This record gives sequence, structure tokens and C-alpha cells, in this order.
Amino acid sequence: MKFQVLSLIGHAPHPLTGELPAAADRLEEVLAVGEAAERLGYDAYSVGERHAGPFLSSSPSVVLGALAARTSRIRLLTGVTVVAILDPVRVAEDYATLGLLSRGRLELVIGKGAEAGHFDLFGLDEARQWDLQKEKYELLRRLWTEEGVDWEGEFRPALKNVTTVPRPYAGRPPRVWHGSATSLNSPELAARHGDPLFTANAIQPREAYARLIAHYREKFEEYGHDPREARVAAGSGGLLIADTAEQAVSRYKDLYEAKVRQTFRPHLEGKAGYNTPFRTIEDAIAGGPQLIGSPQQIIDKILGYHEVYGHDLQSITVDAFGQSTAEQIETLERFAEEIAPVVRKEAPSTLWEE
Repeated sequence: MKFQVLSLIGHAPHPLTGELPAAADRLEEVLAVGEAAERLGYDAYSVGERHAGPFLSSSPSVVLGALAARTSRIRLLTGVTVVAILDPVRVAEDYATLGLLSRGRLELVIGKGAEAGHFDLFGLDEARQWDLQKEKYELLRRLWTEEGVDWEGEFRPALKNVTTVPRPYAGRPPRVWHGSATSLNSPELAARHGDPLFTANAIQPREAYARLIAHYREKFEEYGHDPREARVAAGSGGLLIADTAEQAVSRYKDLYEAKVRQTFRPHLEGKAGYNTPFRTIEDAIAGGPQLIGSPQQIIDKILGYHEVYGHDLQSITVDAFGQSTAEQIETLERFAEEIAPVVRKEAPSTLWEE
């Protein structure tokens, strides 16, 4: 299995102390953790995209560009690029440029985004979100693989004989994953084009995400693709490591449950994908996608997900609960030393070795 570190660049007060770092310091922290992830042997670093709420990730291409300049090996991913609200021409230009700066280390994860409200911000109809996603992604594919593109669609002006610049690094468009949290639409679009699937695996029970992956694999083959080429990645709801299960509960219970209260949005209660049913740390350890507990507990949970998902890439998040930079790097070190080697051996993957 491969491993990536994901940050949505949350910028909310610490759930227990109320402390809030300066925005510039928070961004510097993301870059420092990205450098540490490369040093510790992680395969990828991912930055989310949010346009509302307590986040600093509205411009992931800029953040990843800064990280590209500080690293040389680690792959750079988005998590996700909200293609449904963006202009595909701009996306093609920005990320082709980043692909050149990183010398081919860039991959996109596209999605409609998890924030209610960004469609209004960009003057778009949220009811048409899946139509927007499909049309804009399919135009992006053409812009990266063709020159002199003629195109007409519903959601932006027509294009005539357009070749976006710069062209993708080494003539190969970045790999595009499809982020999937609650709907079958993203697995369907990914399967149709033979693209990989990135399931959120962050809030809901395992069964909800297993349904999306099963649909993807079924449709992948129905669309005529070799099922052996179907790639799946899975997220997680935050990583907290302790020496024992008992220590994990005593050390992190107040922090975890305060964070759940801080992020719980009553106006979206009952809407899948926005609020976790795992309100206590005991529930999260027992059945949630959060990676909380002893190293062996976390190994067992990841391998349990792998039994169901068959995934190649596991994403972890070390800044979900307001940890300091030092705490984040310490967590990455423990995971790299005590957890990752076991999981890599038990669940090998050829992703990024093709």
C-alpha cells in the first residue's frame, strides 16, 4: 500500500484552548509538514480546496507550487479540485504549470466539494452540480489531450481552435482521481473514463463507502476496462496514535469530542457526508474511519478497510484536531516507523510503479 498525507488547511480555533495561529503561520506549517512527509518516505502530499468556512485552502495550486519548490520526490495531489465550480481552461493552465514545476509529480483528485455554499459563491446552481462536474471534467480531459479544441457546452462559452498552454509535462496529462463521498455519480464518471476512484472514507460507516467502491468496480468492467487496472484510494478521519488503547482514550477523548462539537452543523444533520455519527472517541475507535489508538489497532483498521475496499492508497491526516507542527511531525514519524511497514508488507501495491 502507498500512503499520502492530506491537509484541508483548517484554520479554526483549537477545540480545547481556543488558540488560533496567524494565517501565514498556518500555511508555513503545511509546508513544513509536507517537507517532513517527503523526508519520512511518504508517497504523496495532498492539499484540499475549500471556499467557505474555517479553511485556508481556496488556492491549492499556489500551496502545492510552494511545496514543489521545497521537495523533489514526493507526489503532489489535490484533495479535491472542485472542478464543478471552476473554469476548465483555468484548471488546465494552472495544473499543467504545476506539473512542469514539479516535473511530473502532480495528480488531481476532482470532486464537487463537501462545502454547501460554494456554488452560490461562484454564481452556479447547486441543483446542477453533477451536470457541471461531468461537462467540466470532460472538457478538461480534451484540453489536456488535444490541441486546436473546438467545443460547445452548457456552462461556459464555446471554444474554437483552442490549445491551452503550457502543455502537460512530457506530453502526459496528470492522472485524475475522482473523489467520492456520498453519491454514485463520481464512481460512475470515474468508471466511464477508466480513471481511479478516491473515496473519502472520512465520516460515515464503512458500508457507505464500500457501496461506492463496489459500484465503481462493477461499472469499470462494464465500460470495457480491464478490472485489474481499477485503482482505489481511501481517506481517513484523522490520525491520533498512542501506546495503548486505554492511553488513546484518556489522552485524546476531550480533544476528539470537542472537535466533533466544534464542527457539528445542526442545519445539515441527517445529510450524509457532513456530520459524523461517531460522536464519542470510543465509537470512533470501534467503528469510525478515524485512525485512533495503538499502532496495532490502526494497522488492524487499515487492513480491515483493505479487505473490503482493496485500495492501493491510504490517506492520513495529522492536523485534523489542532495539533502543533511538532505533534504532527511526531505522529508522522510514529506512523512511518511502526505502522506503514506492516501495512505495506501485508497489502502491497504497484501504484506509481507502472
